[in-house]
Amino acid sequence: MSNIQISNSKQYDLEERTLSFAHRVGCYVNKLPKTISNLENGKQLVRAAGSIGANYIEANESLSRRDFAMRIKISRKEAKESRYWLELTEPLSEEERERESMIQEATELGKIFGSILEKSK
Repeated sequence: MSNIQISNSKQYDLEERTLSFAHRVGCYVNKLPKTISNLENGKQLVRAAGSIGANYIEANESLSRRDFAMRIKISRKEAKESRYWLELTEPLSEEERERESMIQEATELGKIFGSILEKSK
């Protein structure tokens, strides 16, 4: 993912990708067993996952390079945080594969935002 270009189509693709990730997380959290730890970790996960795309949209509307970089850093941080909360959840065995897939997606999103950040310097 090191050849990221910041073009309108790429921005749109990443906005869609982060939105899709947030939707997947919501569906996943709704299927978790209702334990105290899953309820609390699930809330944090939903917040972090939704924040990835929200901050990316804000970055695309930023008024300065500094604001853009800050929003991209936040998106990267929220992707890392999403991974953390995913690892803390305790899904049913049939949802374990989805959890691993979302951990991979959160990792990839974090790397993409890191690459965007480097290219924006």
